[in-house]
Amino acid sequence: MIDEISLRTWLAVAIAVATALVVLALSHDGQATLAALAGGTALVVIIATIPEEEGERAQDEPATPASDLSATAMVEAIAEPALVLRGGRVALANAAARKLLGEHIIGEDARVAIRHPGAAQHLSEGSVHPVDLVGIGTLDQHWQMRTAPVGDEARLVQLVDRTGQYATERMRVDFVANASHELRTPLASILGYVETLADEAGDEPVLRKRFLGIVFDEARRMERLVEDLMSLSRIEAEKFRELRDAVDLRAVATEARDALATSHGHRGSDIRLKMDDALPPVLGDHAQLSQLAHNLIGNAMKYGRAGTPVEVSLWPEAQNVCLCVTDHGDGIPPEHLPRLTERFYRVDPGRSRSIGGTGLGLAIVKHIVERHRGRLDIASTVGVGTRVTITLPAAVPASSRVPVS
Repeated sequence: MIDEISLRTWLAVAIAVATALVVLALSHDGQATLAALAGGTALVVIIATIPEEEGERAQDEPATPASDLSATAMVEAIAEPALVLRGGRVALANAAARKLLGEHIIGEDARVAIRHPGAAQHLSEGSVHPVDLVGIGTLDQHWQMRTAPVGDEARLVQLVDRTGQYATERMRVDFVANASHELRTPLASILGYVETLADEAGDEPVLRKRFLGIVFDEARRMERLVEDLMSLSRIEAEKFRELRDAVDLRAVATEARDALATSHGHRGSDIRLKMDDALPPVLGDHAQLSQLAHNLIGNAMKYGRAGTPVEVSLWPEAQNVCLCVTDHGDGIPPEHLPRLTERFYRVDPGRSRSIGGTGLGLAIVKHIVERHRGRLDIASTVGVGTRVTITLPAAVPASSRVPVS
C-alpha cells in the first residue's frame, strides 16, 4: 500500500511539474505558473493518496476523513476558481469556484457545471491547451481555462480571471490608434501645405507667409502632443517610485499663475489666487505637481469666458490639502463628466483642437493625483462653469512618523 502510494505520488508530482512548464511556455506568465506548480503539486500529492475506485475502493476500504479534509483544504488554498474532476464530474471545488458556478456543482458533469459551450467542447476534446472564455459570471468577464491531467483519471481545471488584462490590452490598442490619428491629422496638414508651397503658392509672398504660419501652428500642435505623450509615459513609469519631497503647493500654484499670466496676455490678469497661510506641505513630486497646476489653470483659462475670473483656491482639510480651480464658462453636460479623464476624450473636439488642446490634459492630472494617493473631483453646471478639486494627503512631520521596525 505504502509503495503504491509513493509511486503514484511521485508520478503525480512529475505530471504537475511538466504541466507547469507547459503553462509557462504557453502563457509566459511566471506568477501564474508558480501558483499552478505549487497548488497543482500539493493537489496531486493529495489526490494520489486517495484510493482508486478499481483498487482499494473495490475492496470496500473507505477513504479516511483526514484524506478528504486534506484534499479539500488544498483545493481551497488556490485563490482562483479550481475544480478537480473524476470521470468528467466535479469531485472537488474550492470556494472561488462554488461562488462563480454555484454551490450545487459537486457531482455534476463539468460541462454542465461550467455552463459555457467553449468549455464544454474543450473538456470533451480533452485538450491541455488553455482556452479563453467570455461570459462566465458576467457577460463582459474574460477567463482563461487551464486543464491538466492528474494521474490516470483525475483532472485539474483552473479558471484564471483575465478581465483586467483584457481591459488593459484594449486600452493600449485604443491608445495607439488614437495617438496615431492625433499625429496623422497635423502631419497631413503640414504635408499638404508644404506641397502647395513647393508648387504655385511659393512665389506669392502673402500666401507663402500664411501657409508657413499654418505649418508652424500644426508643427507646434504635434510638439505639444508628443510632449504630453512623453509626460504621461513618465508618470506611469514612476507611479510606484517613492515620494520623498515635501512640496509647498502655495509656491507651485504661484509659479503656475505667474507663468500662465505671462504667456496669456490680458487673460492672465483674470487669475485669482486665494491661499490659506497655514497650508502644510504635501509629500510629492514637485515637477508633476507643477504640471498638474499648469494643466488645471490653463484649462480654466481656455474654457472660461473671456474677462471672467479663474479662481484658484488652496486650503487645509483634516490631514489633507485641497487645490480647487474654478472657471466661469459654458460648463460640461453631465453625461460627459465620467469620461473627462480618458485619454483623447473631448467634449467638443473641434473647439479643443482650435485652442491647442491635446485631449491628454486631464488624463495627465488623473495619473498625477493617483500617484500622490489623492482624489480628483470634477463638478460642472451647463452655462455656469466647471470646478475641479484635487485633494492630496499632507506630508507627515518627521517627529510624528512611526519608525519602521
